Amino acid sequence: MLARRSLRLRIAYACATLSVLLSIIFSSATLYLAEDYEELMVAEVLREQAKDYIERLRIDPQLALPRTQRLSGYLRRTDGSGDLPPELAALSPGIHEVDAEGLHAVVSDVAAGRLVFVIDLSTIETLEHYLWLFSAVVIVLGGVLGGWTGWLLAGHAIAPVRQLADAVDALPVRAEPSNLSRLVGSDELGRLARAIDANQQRLVEAAAAESAFFADASHTLRTPIAVVKGAVDVLVDEPVTDTAFRRRLARLERGVDELADLIEAMLGLARRKHYESCEIDAAVFLDEALTPTRAAADTLHIRIDAVDTLWLAHVPALIVVRGLLRRLVPPLTAGTLQATADAGRIEFVFMPAASRVIDRVANLSGLDLAPTLLVRFAEHLGWQVDEAVGGDGAVRVTLWLPVRHTARQAMRRTAR
Repeated sequence: MLARRSLRLRIAYACATLSVLLSIIFSSATLYLAEDYEELMVAEVLREQAKDYIERLRIDPQLALPRTQRLSGYLRRTDGSGDLPPELAALSPGIHEVDAEGLHAVVSDVAAGRLVFVIDLSTIETLEHYLWLFSAVVIVLGGVLGGWTGWLLAGHAIAPVRQLADAVDALPVRAEPSNLSRLVGSDELGRLARAIDANQQRLVEAAAAESAFFADASHTLRTPIAVVKGAVDVLVDEPVTDTAFRRRLARLERGVDELADLIEAMLGLARRKHYESCEIDAAVFLDEALTPTRAAADTLHIRIDAVDTLWLAHVPALIVVRGLLRRLVPPLTAGTLQATADAGRIEFVFMPAASRVIDRVANLSGLDLAPTLLVRFAEHLGWQVDEAVGGDGAVRVTLWLPVRHTARQAMRRTAR
């Protein structure tokens, strides 16, 4: 789970963990030193106290031993007399911790008998409990303060990383040289920036090689198509009375035109070429786009309903519209074609003649435009292609265009 967190949060967690560990080590050392110091202090006090009274008992064997709230002395004489408590009588010479309540005793054998001094450190034990509580608070606060400090320091530390990430996000889709290394230092982050700059340079070189290849391919492909197109135009202009031959020429001309348009679309997609749009009169554009369809279908009735202007790239738009019309209206097909255009859409509705309606309804899959190269090219231009087949055999193809002033959703609601 932690690996999915942000880098800043992971650094804060690491600092908090380190602070907790250091606080535990510090608290443990403090408690150990306090306990050890207490043992040393008690041992030293009891030894000095016993030493002092041993000397004084040599002078005065009947000397009264101290009996205070904190320090008590006991003497069991050699004749067995004395008021030594039973729990102390069994102790051997040396320093002992009598119980967990803070009682410590030093036992010494002297000439007068067995001398025992008991010191009560219960108040010090209370202070030790307070020290334990204080250590727990130190550990908790250490973790919180360490995490907060780590969060602040991490924000400052990864600021160059964020700056570099923003600069990478701002790089254009097209390959262009970059100079990200100027944004950071010469450390590991600078090495990463230089690697990105080097990669961008390689992309620029690859794009240049790709552009040169497509330029050669475009020239190489267009030349034979232009030759075939010229020959077809010459044959079309010849006065031929054979109807079957004229139809073959029409199909050949249609195929050559479609091949030329598909090559233009393919090269445009491959180059990811950007086309400049301009305002074009909708009626003029539709009339120009429908010219090949009108020539290929003598019995096709075409109606144009166009208002306003269209915002599009002229030549690529003609390629898309003419290509869709070739699939929408088969050659030598009778019927009605309604062409509509306004500021945000171009729509074609084709109703075949009665003799072909049954065939059209039998195959309601329509044009199946989705996988075609033309639709991909239209999407590259920012268009959206919708297709619908009615129960009466009519096929509707709608091209939604990017507009500058009117939202597309509003235009769709208006169209419905």
